[in-house]
Amino acid sequence: MQITDAHHHLWCPVNDSAAINYVWLKKIGAPKPFGDPTPIQRDYLIDEFRAESSRHDIVASIHVQADGAIPDPVREADWLQTLSNAHALPSAHIGFLDLTAADLQDTLQRYQALPGFRGVRQILSRIDDRPDISFAGEHYLKNPTWRRQFAQLAEQQLSFDLQLYPEQMAEAAAFFAQHENVPLVLDHAGSPYDQSAQGLKTWQTALAELAALPQCTVKLSGFGMFDQNWSADSIQSLFDTMLELFGAERMLWGSNFPVDKLMRGYDVVIDQVLLCAERCGLSKQDIAQIFHHNAQAFYRLSA
Repeated sequence: MQITDAHHHLWCPVNDSAAINYVWLKKIGAPKPFGDPTPIQRDYLIDEFRAESSRHDIVASIHVQADGAIPDPVREADWLQTLSNAHALPSAHIGFLDLTAADLQDTLQRYQALPGFRGVRQILSRIDDRPDISFAGEHYLKNPTWRRQFAQLAEQQLSFDLQLYPEQMAEAAAFFAQHENVPLVLDHAGSPYDQSAQGLKTWQTALAELAALPQCTVKLSGFGMFDQNWSADSIQSLFDTMLELFGAERMLWGSNFPVDKLMRGYDVVIDQVLLCAERCGLSKQDIAQIFHHNAQAFYRLSA
């Protein structure tokens, strides 16, 4: 099957010839919300990524920024562009952008000089009483500068990769409803970190508010971040909910490698999500949309 991987990372913290100066990747063993990162705190490069699947054809991929603490995030994008020029992968990349920064315009201008640049991500995931799973240092949705500068993305025809928790979705949906010209993609299935009955009900209710935004798409990715032993059986209800709310035309598949490599092999990740789709009776055309065509369209890979 042809695959466009809509969410993966590459990095070189050991042989950092591009002087990217990663931060969390060099803090060996420091706990992350997804667990112990030690096995992946090493160089993860294009040859290893290409070899991850033994049964599927990775024809294109989207690199999503790997470290929001990099002193100059455009250095990461410059490095990725050299990889893309040499290997045709990644096909496009999503850069980190601090939407509270005073030099935002300068950073965007540098990004826009790169042919593979398509959009930005600044992780919003924060729960005040759960610092162990919070990625963001503040509630950016409440920051007036962040809210004001978000409009720059529409002006520059950029998408926004949205990563946050269910408790933040109602506020996010109200804000993004004012920015219908910025394509949104919700990373990691909307981060269903609480998989109790009540937690999943909260996730489903909140997810419906984002799904009501026509510019919002969802990624079937990152399942291992919240359940290291996940399988098609454990995520079937999640898949069913996302299919009902978004439809096959607004769903993308992403590996989240090498992060999710901590939990499952690449083909296992594909096959378990594929099994969920087949159980729903989705057609081959719908499945091709989820695993290939939708990501091509959303990230403008023909551009």
